[in-house]
Amino acid sequence: MNEAAASPTKRQIFKVALASIVGSVIEQYDFLVTGVIAATIWGGIFFKLPGVAAVAAAIGVYGIGIIIRPVGAYIFGNIADRRGRRDALVYALVLMGVSTLLIGLTPTYDSIGVIAPVLLIVFRLLQGISFGAEFGTASTWVVEQAAHSKYRAFWGAWVGFAIPIGLLLGFGSVIFVKLLMTPEHFVAWGWRILFVVGFLVAIVGLIIRTRTEDSFVFERHKAESKILEHPARQVWREMPLTILRTSLVNAMFGGAFFLYFVFGTAYMKAVGFTGSAPETIGLIAAAFMLVFMIIGSLLADIINRRTILLIAASVFLIFAIPYFYLINTGSFLLATIAEIIGFGFVFGFGYGAIPTFYTENFPTRYRASGANAGYQIAQVYGGGLIPILAGLILQAYGIHKAYIYIGLLVMVYAVLAILAIIATPETKDVNLEV
Repeated sequence: MNEAAASPTKRQIFKVALASIVGSVIEQYDFLVTGVIAATIWGGIFFKLPGVAAVAAAIGVYGIGIIIRPVGAYIFGNIADRRGRRDALVYALVLMGVSTLLIGLTPTYDSIGVIAPVLLIVFRLLQGISFGAEFGTASTWVVEQAAHSKYRAFWGAWVGFAIPIGLLLGFGSVIFVKLLMTPEHFVAWGWRILFVVGFLVAIVGLIIRTRTEDSFVFERHKAESKILEHPARQVWREMPLTILRTSLVNAMFGGAFFLYFVFGTAYMKAVGFTGSAPETIGLIAAAFMLVFMIIGSLLADIINRRTILLIAASVFLIFAIPYFYLINTGSFLLATIAEIIGFGFVFGFGYGAIPTFYTENFPTRYRASGANAGYQIAQVYGGGLIPILAGLILQAYGIHKAYIYIGLLVMVYAVLAILAIIATPETKDVNLEV
């Protein structure tokens, strides 16, 4: 085997990183726009329920789409470990684009009655299944391609960069579309534009991904006839504790995402932030998140993965409830600072190490399946369960008191994540070609 095949050039690594981030940005854009619209629009047009109950139902649908992700992780992880990382991501992006378009075309409750929320749930489930493939498989693709690089965490973090970039595009698109029409028109039909655009841009992502090579680590693995018959099943039999430990970490980040992004947006509106102020604050925090993510990835290469994750988890634990006190002031500046610390730093700094943390914990034969499983099962009891529990808390206590109990809830996840990080061996210098 020639040297180029054994050690990809920076240009070859960059091409895979670019393909991974382009597709992931589209996935994040679609999913994050869904979060904003679910929290602010869906309750009133898809559910005939009073006030808070409608918001809770809409957030519940958002949560269902997250809980289904492990199904996509299993299906596409198996494809990625048998046919290739790139092929699995192409199939997933097709499903994401189509399901996102269908959500944008779903009629309201007033048009077709109870069928409307049923269709919304079905399309959300399909969207969630496709998203279950993305992060773990894309991380595997680019980290394997950078297996010989001393900046492996930085290259892996390109998949994470998709989150703040997707947020910027998502929040920016919401603000831009709102500026083009009245609030009534945005609620009536304007929000649908965002989903149609997501579908159209997905086509661009498909073109880029289909023209990019698979990782050299997987190509060598395939050439040596080491492909397993059922990798997604085998990783569960052989490495269940590793899956559990890594999943506890992402459960915390799922809680952070919901607390600061989904619930935080609705909470700002409830305490008096008007117009596009919550989205603008989210936009600013997303920009800082990208900066913190770059810093976190570089430090993960210089120091190690676990230290970066422990810092992010500790800040989340300490700041979960103080975040709401800053929001309650009604000050745009203080709310922005709260969002920068909570969402920008906690999520951004920690995600600088997350892609390599997941992929380095599993061997090549079922790396995508393992990374997907660890990352996505967390959504069952983390990012997906928390919105459902939060919906129940909202109904019981009302939005002005619920934040205390929701804050305590996510603090439990932070403690579990810290214990899991401590129990997981450091992988900074692990050999990925095994």
